[in-house]
Amino acid sequence: MKVVIQRVTKASVTIDGEKVASIKNGLLILLGIVNEDTQEDIKWLSNKIINLRIFGDENGVMNTSLKDTNGDVIVVSQFTLHAATKKGNRPSYIKAAKPDVAIPLYQDFVTQLELDLGKSVQTGQFGADMKVELLNDGPVTIIIDSKNKE
Repeated sequence: MKVVIQRVTKASVTIDGEKVASIKNGLLILLGIVNEDTQEDIKWLSNKIINLRIFGDENGVMNTSLKDTNGDVIVVSQFTLHAATKKGNRPSYIKAAKPDVAIPLYQDFVTQLELDLGKSVQTGQFGADMKVELLNDGPVTIIIDSKNKE
């Protein structure tokens, strides 16, 4: 699993003109899934994300986590995170998991985040044409790959 995490002061997802998710302070998480991803990847990634100290403390130093700040979350499926661009100019998405594999893992990831945070997590809609709006705070943008745990 690969995620792009963006610390936001607000974010929303709109599908067909209808706003389906909206948060204030927290994280917008773009999630890409491959066939090799497992429940172990989900648990590791969820734990890493909620405990990542990327929010300001009382001195303005990035020293508090999503869990500490009780921040909100939107998770958006993003198969294009696994684009292969080595050859030619048209990206290949062959590494991205197909919906029959990706949808259950996406849902399990959201459920795990909710369990770890102790609150509900908002989402986009898997496979939909989504319009994602955000105000990146910082800007703080971090990429994490569960297959590269360095």
